[in-house]
Amino acid sequence: MQDWLTMTAADLGRGIAAGEIDPVALTRTYLDAIDAHAETGRIYARVTHDRALAEAEAAAQRARSGRRLSALDGVPISWKDLFDTAGVATESGSALLKGRIPDRDCVVLRNATAMGLICLGKTHMSELAFSGLGLNPITATSPNVNDAGAAPGGSSSGAAASVAFDLAPAGIGSDTGGSVRIPAAWNDLVGLKTTSGRLTLEGVVPLCLKFDTIGPLCRSVEDAALLLGAMEGTPGPDLRGASLKGRRLATLQTCVLDDIRDVPRAAYEGAVERLQAAGASVEPLEFPDLNEAMALAAVLFTVEAYGLWRDVIEANPDVMFDQILERFRLGKSVPGHEYVSAWARIDAIRAKWDAATAGFDAVLCPTAPILPPNIERLHSDHDYFVTENLMALRNTRVGNLMGLCALTLPTGVASCGIMLMGAPNMEEALLRIGSAAEAALA
Repeated sequence: MQDWLTMTAADLGRGIAAGEIDPVALTRTYLDAIDAHAETGRIYARVTHDRALAEAEAAAQRARSGRRLSALDGVPISWKDLFDTAGVATESGSALLKGRIPDRDCVVLRNATAMGLICLGKTHMSELAFSGLGLNPITATSPNVNDAGAAPGGSSSGAAASVAFDLAPAGIGSDTGGSVRIPAAWNDLVGLKTTSGRLTLEGVVPLCLKFDTIGPLCRSVEDAALLLGAMEGTPGPDLRGASLKGRRLATLQTCVLDDIRDVPRAAYEGAVERLQAAGASVEPLEFPDLNEAMALAAVLFTVEAYGLWRDVIEANPDVMFDQILERFRLGKSVPGHEYVSAWARIDAIRAKWDAATAGFDAVLCPTAPILPPNIERLHSDHDYFVTENLMALRNTRVGNLMGLCALTLPTGVASCGIMLMGAPNMEEALLRIGSAAEAALA
């Protein structure tokens, strides 16, 4: 049974379908591992034992009678602590929301439950999801699987750790500027950022509604596809026969390679070479307008975040992590006309991006230009926290600013991912390319 802890969600589902894995035994194995693990308190904010076992028993009965609801029926997963769970606290990593208990599940959790997935519990995260580092002295800072002294990546830090430390086969997170992809990359996982609007945000604690998206952190591209389907109530994209032969891939040159550290650069370059060897055509892509878009990010993200949270924050600012409070307040003094103007420019730049990339199957870049920074220094050095947070989010933010779907894959070098960006609402095509890329990188 201990082997189950390292299997993909898809393989667990196949084991259940074949009668080789009992959903109750599987769920108990995960719950026992969670209860026994030394780092559980830093990974799970709350574990939903009773719910998980009840859902597992129902899944077992369906499996015995041949009435499974999906390929993942009976597979337990974790949920970031900003997804509403009926009767269980959902606090978004913040003392501002302490004791907040929703009366119903968020829609994507309801959909996943209707497809037979089992809820193991709620995972820790950056406070109110507003950091790419995963540092949270208010609740807990999740561990990094590759370096005990390094940041886990955020804001879906606990979601990544739950999978990387074998305490869930997959975790559901959110991504506003990189919050699925950074922790996935820094913990050697697959992470999918969906297109804004693809998955409903009803019942999800917001950060920036125009940028907030939902996505899985998992062990394979197949898992990502199946989990996307589960949250939509569909079987998920068909990845059979995926190949890189004849595919045109662009390597983005603008901005994303600036000041990149040596290890992520080497990992990225090696990964691109393997994709070429697998039959992909790779061409460099310059997109100068991206520099303007990146400069507008500070206005777009902070104004909306502060606008949504101002009253709650200013009623009790002393309970917040000071770095996160400071970041929210950056949106306090930006005039309204600058925010409106920034969005008009972003819409225009998005149209140019779509035209410039129309001939490519995906656009590539390093997921993060840095390795996970040291936790102690992040706590003690304010300027270091600010610069490392911005660097961590820089490359992933391209996908959010341009309104894209995006997928990060492990390169085989610890804490170094390669990101593939696809056109808006083209997750099915991106996941097929990602599946072929995953095989080339293995």
